[in-house]
Amino acid sequence: MSLVRVHNFSVSLDGFGTGEGQRLDAPFGHAGHRLLEWAIPTRTFTEMGFHGDQVGTVGVDEAFASRWNTGVGVEIMGRNKFAPKAGPWPDEEWRGWWGDDPPFHTPVVVLTHHPRPPLEVAGGTTFYFVDAEPAEALARARELAGGLDVRIGGGTTTIREFLRADLVDEMHIAVVPIVLGRGERLWDGLEGLEERFTVEAVASPSGVVHLTFARRG
Repeated sequence: MSLVRVHNFSVSLDGFGTGEGQRLDAPFGHAGHRLLEWAIPTRTFTEMGFHGDQVGTVGVDEAFASRWNTGVGVEIMGRNKFAPKAGPWPDEEWRGWWGDDPPFHTPVVVLTHHPRPPLEVAGGTTFYFVDAEPAEALARARELAGGLDVRIGGGTTTIREFLRADLVDEMHIAVVPIVLGRGERLWDGLEGLEERFTVEAVASPSGVVHLTFARRG
């Protein structure tokens, strides 16, 4: 069976996966792009519709960053990764943070309490909006994946829910050397998580520590 994977998800030293105050002009709240700058060169920032002044990554960071899409047939993401706010859709004109050619190039299952018709954009990406618990959403994603792996792309709440449901096989978390102090924490309610996984750490000269989790057995 295909694997369920998390890749390149960044958290601060105090465990926050996004900052406080997400809005249209601040997709990651007060964190800005600081959680992502280790992984995304300026060129890729532009492709994704974000803007930053970081130079491309090298070495350890680049090795981890480059694996995000290998063997992945579908992504699952939470509503807030797709849109700037929760609640009913004001209209169907919003097409995601990435514009008309997002980087996924696979089907994407968006978890929302307000389903809407699928949205097809350039590059082979179609967004499917479903109201489902993790196991049901995973079953739908596997139908779309063509036998390839399923990536849990975030945000923080979505990854935490899939970990609580024990549905993640492999996970890469990048611990970034910043302190956010507020926002959305990844590890809350996941006591004993390390008992389910073999955990390894690789340090980068950038100060980022790459944690990899592989399901035991």
